[in-house]
Amino acid sequence: MGMVQEFKEFAVKGNVMDLAVGVIIGGAFGKIVESVVGDLVMPVIGAVIGKLDFSSLFVVLRPPPAGTAMTLDALKKAGVPVLAYGNFITVAVNFAILAFIIFIMVKQINRLKKSTPPPLAAPAATAEDVLLLREIRDSLKK
Repeated sequence: MGMVQEFKEFAVKGNVMDLAVGVIIGGAFGKIVESVVGDLVMPVIGAVIGKLDFSSLFVVLRPPPAGTAMTLDALKKAGVPVLAYGNFITVAVNFAILAFIIFIMVKQINRLKKSTPPPLAAPAATAEDVLLLREIRDSLKK
């Protein structure tokens, strides 16, 4: 079997196609969740506890050139190595919020799935021997 044939069989397997669809939908869903977090959740959290932006927290690893502003953007543009741990904290907090929101969404979806009653099973077909016995009984009654 040639490599092209093996690849073709691999690529059209159900799992690979399901994964591809999942990745595409996940990308689109990611934008929706990003909007929910950025446009709906973060403004509320920002209003309650203040803006969650730690990007001003960094450590300069080498003295900057004279006249360089001590902001993260200016230092990066000047090519100064900077340990931007505040940016990492911001991303980690945003991830935790995002993960919690997805957890709540999945929990609600699972709750909705459980609340839908399962379809009623069709009555089991009567066994052939039972039908035969009924016919004998009915003919004896006559």
